[in-house]
Amino acid sequence: MADDDPDDQLMACEALAHSCPPSQVFCVGDGEELLDFLYNRGIYQNKETVMPDLILLDLNMPRKNGIEALKEIKSDPDLKHLPIVVLTTSKEEEDIYRTYDLGVNSFITKPITYEALLNTMKILGKYWFEVVQLPSERNDG
Repeated sequence: MADDDPDDQLMACEALAHSCPPSQVFCVGDGEELLDFLYNRGIYQNKETVMPDLILLDLNMPRKNGIEALKEIKSDPDLKHLPIVVLTTSKEEEDIYRTYDLGVNSFITKPITYEALLNTMKILGKYWFEVVQLPSERNDG
């Protein structure tokens, strides 16, 4: 999950823990840190990181926003297969169209209450981890 709001990170991680199959959730604070995580660079350079099965991406973040991170991920042949769900406070039509044009898999406006967020995470977890078939990590070389 890439989100600069620690409260949103905590609530989403708790909701995912209560609603999804057991999984490891990593939270980063902005698009730049997300890319560092995906490319194993910066503070993640010497750490054992795994490719995520799903990225939850906020749009409004410092340094590198969600649109910029989405554009970079979807233009990289090694990363473009990763499913990305925008989870943001934005309801702007322009943001919805732009993210879908860039290859986002879903766009969700963040629920306001914890109960609504829990319900959204339950549906999201069931769909992405129990219903759809995700590509396995490629090993082309």
